[in-house]
Amino acid sequence: MNFIEQKNGNVDGFALIKSIDKKINVKGAAYLDLILCDKDGEIAAKLWDYKEDVHGEYAVNDLIKFRGLLSQYNGADQLRIDRIRHTTEIDGVRVSDFVPTAEYTGEMMLGEVYNIIDTFRDADLRKITKALVDENTEKLLYWPAAFKLHHAIRGGLLYHTLSILRVAEAVCKVYPNIDRELLLSGAILHDLAKIKEYEVSETGVATSYSVKGNLIGHLVMGAMEIEKKAEQLGIPEEKAMLLEHMAISHHGVPEFGAAVRPLFIEAEVLCQLDTMDAVIYEMSQSIGEVKPGEFTQRQWALENRKLYNHGRLEIKPKANLE
Repeated sequence: MNFIEQKNGNVDGFALIKSIDKKINVKGAAYLDLILCDKDGEIAAKLWDYKEDVHGEYAVNDLIKFRGLLSQYNGADQLRIDRIRHTTEIDGVRVSDFVPTAEYTGEMMLGEVYNIIDTFRDADLRKITKALVDENTEKLLYWPAAFKLHHAIRGGLLYHTLSILRVAEAVCKVYPNIDRELLLSGAILHDLAKIKEYEVSETGVATSYSVKGNLIGHLVMGAMEIEKKAEQLGIPEEKAMLLEHMAISHHGVPEFGAAVRPLFIEAEVLCQLDTMDAVIYEMSQSIGEVKPGEFTQRQWALENRKLYNHGRLEIKPKANLE
């Protein structure tokens, strides 16, 4: 974590509360046992002799300013908090300063998605795609694309979607037999139901799967949402069915959650681009954590491979600040 060092080991700083427990010591006095974090790491902290009327009340995901003494305990850094308060607007800090965040703002990414939708000549695809995005704009600005693994960051869902859209545009220029508007509308909608799949705090970090996420999953929920919206808007059944198929097939094979394999070109391209973007993200994250000339630890999400950082380019994990 980043600290402003003072004299005699004292430090000042801002942090997000990752976990917090109120406990009682052997003398019967209350104290807070916390894990504080920012985008660079986390640290265990204690606030001894805790009094609500003096120190205030705190909860997980609260942003705080603290002052305390940094020391070692069992070989690890630990912070003893002397002063603590909630942050204010004057402090000029944001949640995105303390959690891994997409390298573009949510507003910028959402604006680019809308610009792409506006290019559609097919009025039905334009109408249904825009309507479903309109219903989710507020959460899209910060929603992650995963509970763990690829794009499990603040704004990750839009970041993943936008990456696929940009590559899809290039693919359509190489292969003119691909229906651009069908591919792009499917790409915009394919993961939209992740908004109902995860429980997500305002930090933009998923804390768990929802009941629907566990029982149904975003592929099937996505197809259900498309069908429902198509009926409301009077979208021809054939067009809606194509989009529904792209939603339920974009994981490729049943063992990865697909209800059916992709059965037309645009569905197959979406599946391949979805996989490619996820793999590139995971590899970049892993390689960015080791020095040139070194191998990573085995990555179970990437067939248990150890990845090599060849050092020809500076690779940084794609979890930058806005």
